[in-house]
Amino acid sequence: MNRPLSGVVATTAVLAALNLVAAAGAAAAVESAEADATQAVGTSAAPATPDLATRVDAAIDRALASRRIVGAVVLVAQDGRLVYRRAAGLADREAGTPMREDAVFLLASVTKPIVSVAALRLVEQGRLRLEDPVSRWLPHFRPRTAEGAAPDITVHHLLTHTAGLGYDFMQPADGPYRRLGVSNGLDRPGPSLDENLRRIARAPLAYTPGHGWGYSMATDVLGAVVAKAAGQDLPAAVRRLVTAPLQMDDTRFSVVDRGRLVAHYADGQPAPVRMQGLQAVDFHGATVNFAPGRLLDRRAYPSGGAGMAGTAGDVLRFLETVRAGGGPLLRPETVALMSKAHVGAEARTEGPGWGFGYGWGVLLDPAAARSPQSAGTLQWGGAYGHKWFIDPQRRLTVVALTNTAFEGMAGVFTTDLRDAVYGAGTPAGGR
Repeated sequence: MNRPLSGVVATTAVLAALNLVAAAGAAAAVESAEADATQAVGTSAAPATPDLATRVDAAIDRALASRRIVGAVVLVAQDGRLVYRRAAGLADREAGTPMREDAVFLLASVTKPIVSVAALRLVEQGRLRLEDPVSRWLPHFRPRTAEGAAPDITVHHLLTHTAGLGYDFMQPADGPYRRLGVSNGLDRPGPSLDENLRRIARAPLAYTPGHGWGYSMATDVLGAVVAKAAGQDLPAAVRRLVTAPLQMDDTRFSVVDRGRLVAHYADGQPAPVRMQGLQAVDFHGATVNFAPGRLLDRRAYPSGGAGMAGTAGDVLRFLETVRAGGGPLLRPETVALMSKAHVGAEARTEGPGWGFGYGWGVLLDPAAARSPQSAGTLQWGGAYGHKWFIDPQRRLTVVALTNTAFEGMAGVFTTDLRDAVYGAGTPAGGR
C-alpha cells in the first residue's frame, strides 16, 4: 500500500494557514481549555424514518443470516439527531450473550482520528506545530532511506501517512518490521513504546517523506509526539484533550468494563471463528495477527494507531463533534484543514476516488468510488470489524461497530449498510 504520489497537495500554504490559526488563538485556547472541557456534545434522539429503518435492518439481518458477522451496533445521525439505532446479533456467540448498545469493542484504527484530533488541539494551543520535525520531540527517532539519508519526518507527514513508514502485515514475511520485531499495536504485548519506536527507526523508510502514501505506524509515532508535547502519557493526554471534554467515558486505552466487552471473531467458513490467544487472519493475502487480550495486559504500550476500546455511542459523539465544526475541541477552520485531502485520489486510500486528510480518508470522486456518498465524505474503519463515515453535505454520520474482522471493516456488509442508509443500489447479498 505504499504508493508514489505525483499529486500530493502542497503543504506550505496549509501549514501557514494553520499556524496563523494557532498563533492568533494559542493564548485564548490555553486559558479556555478547561472551561471548554465542560461543554459536552450530545446527540438527541429522533424516531427512525420507516424506510431508513427497513433498509438498514435488512442489511444487518442479511449479514447475520449469512453468518458474515456475529454482532453489531449501528447508529445513524442526521442533523445532529439520532435517527437509527440498533444492537443486533451476539456479543458472545458461545455464551449466547445478546449484543447491547453500550457494548465495548476493541477499536483498532478507530483510535487514529481520536489521536489525530488530540494532536490538532495541541497545534491550536501553540504547543505543537505541523511542520515540527518528529526529532524535535523524539530525538532518537531518525529513520533512514535505503540510501542512508535521514530526511526530516514532520507532524504533517505522520497525520497524512506520508512519512515513509509501514506496517508489518503490509511487508513480506522477511520484511524489516517483522525481522526487527516491530509491534503493530494489535498483536501480543512485547516491546515498550520507546523500544518499538527504536525498532521502527532501524527499518529503512519505504520512500522519502512527502513523496508517497502508505498506511502505517505513523499514528503510533504521532501518539508518542502528542505525549511529549502534552507533558503526560498518551492515555492521560487523550483523556484531557478529547474524551473527557466529550464525556466519552467508555473510551480509553483500557477496557472500562470487562462485563460489556464483546468477544471478537475472525472471518471464517461456514461461520466466523472466535479469536483465541494470537489469531492470524488473512486480509487480501496479508496475514494480520490479533491478540484480543492485549488491552487487558498492563504490559501493552498505548498504541496511538490501534490501542483504544470504546462504544459506538462514544464514537458517534466524537464524529458528530467533527461534523458540527469541532466545538468544544477544535475551531471550524482546523476541522476544515483536517478534512482537506492533503493526499490526492491517486493514493486510493479507500479504493478509487479516495484521498487522505488528517487521520481519515476523504472522498474526492464519488463516481470513481461507485459510492452514493457526497464528495468530501470522511471515512475510515478499524481492523476488528468497524466502519464509520461522515457526509458533511448530507449532515449525516454513520457508525457501525461489529465484532467480526475483516467483514465489518471491508466486507460486503459495509457497502450493503452504506447503500441502505442512502437508499441506493442493490444488496450485494452473500459472500
